[in-house]
Amino acid sequence: MNLFAKTGKMALGSRLRLLTAKVTDDAAKIYELYQVGLVPKWFPVFFVLSEEGEKTITEIAGAIGHSQPSVSKIVREMTAAGLVRENLDTGDRRRNVVALTPEGQKITSKIKEQYADVDAAVEAMIATARHNLWEAIEEWEYLLDRKSLLQRVEEQRKIRESKKVRIEEYKPEYQSAFRALNEAWISTYFEMEEADYKALEDPQGYILDKGGKIFVALYDDEPVGVCALIKMDDPFYDYELAKMAVSSKARGKNIGFLLGKAVIQAAEQLGGKNIYLESNTILKPAIGLYRKLGFRKVAGHFTPYKRCNIQMAMDLEAARDKSGL
Repeated sequence: MNLFAKTGKMALGSRLRLLTAKVTDDAAKIYELYQVGLVPKWFPVFFVLSEEGEKTITEIAGAIGHSQPSVSKIVREMTAAGLVRENLDTGDRRRNVVALTPEGQKITSKIKEQYADVDAAVEAMIATARHNLWEAIEEWEYLLDRKSLLQRVEEQRKIRESKKVRIEEYKPEYQSAFRALNEAWISTYFEMEEADYKALEDPQGYILDKGGKIFVALYDDEPVGVCALIKMDDPFYDYELAKMAVSSKARGKNIGFLLGKAVIQAAEQLGGKNIYLESNTILKPAIGLYRKLGFRKVAGHFTPYKRCNIQMAMDLEAARDKSGL
């Protein structure tokens, strides 16, 4: 059975480990072939010391991309084999300096022929293969440094889960969910305030009858997120994005983003030119979401909330111009 044909790219790590094991096994035999007393895992440390001379454990770790404990373990093994010595007389006993011994230096001159033959063998494989593995590895390292595989999987999970989410406009039967979801998140971080009670006890009169809208996110037909668009009587801002709350059991499904987009779209359809919101900087995921939606920090607007320590706004016309719409 070809395991990887069945698992697909899900088993990327397992396949890379298998490939690494094949190459490492051959590497050990290659050292024996050239009668070089090295173990494959020692090579990065040996190479740095042979090319650049004495180094501290910290310097070696930085040069080869290993942890300091890993380098320390390799240095101990190489010391036992008589290839390196550490704690050299540098005048500073706090610095653990490592260098090749005369025996290790002998390998430096002896291994050059092995270097040439291995390099030629790899180049021959690259010439034969349809894809240049060496360049591909470099490219993948760059991509994973920018965004880890975990982050990429989390993104795909959000995309998949978000397809199960349905955004609906408010109905009277959603009033209890609107209140419960908001009370839950507010009480987790802050305290309920007078302005909260006004909006949550009478969303019809406080929000809808004044020209606003409320959106509800449904997951498996259960209300798991809410967000309001409140009409403002203000010379600078037309609408406020407010009362966004997502159930803790529905996090990671892109619900906040979908609700935010629904609110922004509604404001545009109602002829709004800008949207305002208030938040608190301890809510880092929320602030990141607002920035992703297009909001930027503003200051100086009156707020009825004690918990507000950041104000943000979005110019809808500028956003449309920027997107080319």
